Amino acid sequence: MIIDMHAHILPQATLDELRGQRRRFPSVELIEADGALRLAFAGGAPTRPIMPGLREDCRRRAFMAAQGLGLQLPGGWLDAFGYELPAEEGADWSRFLNQGMIAAAAANPALRPLATVPMQDGRLSAAVLEEAAAAGMPGAMIGTQPKGGHGNLDDPALDPFWEAAAGLGVPIMVHPMFGSDDARLHDMGMMNAVGRVTDVTIAISRLLFSGHLLRFEGLKLIASTGGGALPYMLGRLARNHAVENGKVADPVEGLRRLWFDSIVFRPEALRFLIDLVGVERVMLGSDFPFPIGDPAPRAVIESAGYEEAAVERMLGGNAKALFRLEP
Repeated sequence: MIIDMHAHILPQATLDELRGQRRRFPSVELIEADGALRLAFAGGAPTRPIMPGLREDCRRRAFMAAQGLGLQLPGGWLDAFGYELPAEEGADWSRFLNQGMIAAAAANPALRPLATVPMQDGRLSAAVLEEAAAAGMPGAMIGTQPKGGHGNLDDPALDPFWEAAAGLGVPIMVHPMFGSDDARLHDMGMMNAVGRVTDVTIAISRLLFSGHLLRFEGLKLIASTGGGALPYMLGRLARNHAVENGKVADPVEGLRRLWFDSIVFRPEALRFLIDLVGVERVMLGSDFPFPIGDPAPRAVIESAGYEEAAVERMLGGNAKALFRLEP
């Protein structure tokens, strides 16, 4: 079975239900104007329009059929994670999103959605992750900035979450978030082309230097977008480890414990990543339905020159094993 382990979903049914949840989510606003739907959290600016591909199952089914994908593991939409919300409301919001994804999967058996958790609070994110795992969600997708537009995943306040993730053995995908105060990224599509790569690179680098992958035994962490710039920067990270004289953990050892999606677009980039980590650490991803994603996600793997057994592992076998998926 060919498995797309990096995609996104925000079902229309979830948005429809939200209209009647004003008392439950006083800090969440659904904005309907000019034929578009947006969300706003805690009085902040509205999100981008919610793309039809996120909401409409028919578009997802068509994409999966065209690309020969047998199973998809969609996470939520990062704009909608609501890390800006008060902690308790944020936890209920994550539960609400998870319930909507579970319902979408019940209607489309080709989906096994990844949970959303309230990363603004370590204790509550651990609780919601445990609930999601008990409900059958095979992993979770989290954003790089747990306070919304800021914050670090290595914050000690998040240790309960990392302990729960390691104890449960459920994979956690670290995904870049949208937005930056760096004005150089605000035109020419630079936010997608460069900003997201920078974002995930910084977040994972901090987790490598903080020793999370060494300290939380059993933690299964996935670096999205092929790990951003991490593979190319590994020598520089290792040199920093040397000059810091034991103040940071060994990034080379930590990198060996990461998994990666295949969204690098070029076969030579995929080969470079595999030379570092091995075929057993790479899984097919598309980033559906976003334009910056890979519209033909199998091609980069199938054209990279690997033997059939290695290709099959990257197309589905690795994800099946990591997420402990049953047919």
